[in-house]
Amino acid sequence: MESNLHILRKSLPTGASEAEGIAVIIDVLRAFTSAAFMMYLGVEKIVLLTDPEEVLTIAREQGFIAAGEVGGRKVEGFDLGNSPSQILSAGRSFFEGRTVAFRSTAGVIGAVAAWENAEKVILGSYVTASAISRFILRQPPPPSIVTLVTMGNGVDISTPDDEGCRDYLEHLLTGKPYDHLQAIDNAFKHEFTQIYLHGEREHFPPLDITYCFQRDLFDFVLIAAEEEGYLVARKFVDP
Repeated sequence: MESNLHILRKSLPTGASEAEGIAVIIDVLRAFTSAAFMMYLGVEKIVLLTDPEEVLTIAREQGFIAAGEVGGRKVEGFDLGNSPSQILSAGRSFFEGRTVAFRSTAGVIGAVAAWENAEKVILGSYVTASAISRFILRQPPPPSIVTLVTMGNGVDISTPDDEGCRDYLEHLLTGKPYDHLQAIDNAFKHEFTQIYLHGEREHFPPLDITYCFQRDLFDFVLIAAEEEGYLVARKFVDP
């Protein structure tokens, strides 16, 4: 596959703030996997917020679901944390037709940081990767720059789960070789993923790993754009 598309590889909030063109903000473990699962279960939109107190306020005033975490742990007063397995357990009846106010330590911070300069902001994860690549490649006119940003721990470490997803997206966009087995091996050996696999912390359930590393579960893209002063993600299905 030949492509004139220029891929920029960035990391962490600083990299997100430097994103050009279409920005794909990648958070595999777990925010943008969780966001995709919420959309799959019928959520209308997700308001992305960096301040937990603002999440609680807007959720209370507007009747939204409050979801997310600080340091991986569900915030006191939130309805849900940031766990795909727990989101699935809540079920469609909990989410259908509702709005979620969502905060996370890595992915949401990155999306908000990219919002100012990027032409478009897409929430990236393995579960929506093929849909993301199709959406980008079908843009009229074709984009010249796509920035793939790995959010890692959201502070100072870019982790292999996000890096593997970035490699997969680059493969889908340009044809660059990608080895999914190697990507999983790299991620599973890393201390960040080991926290989940050991099952020693209730807020990092091992089952989340099963969901987060599934490729291409969904045919929709999560695109974030400004609505009434907030960054809001909605589901887009490419016809």
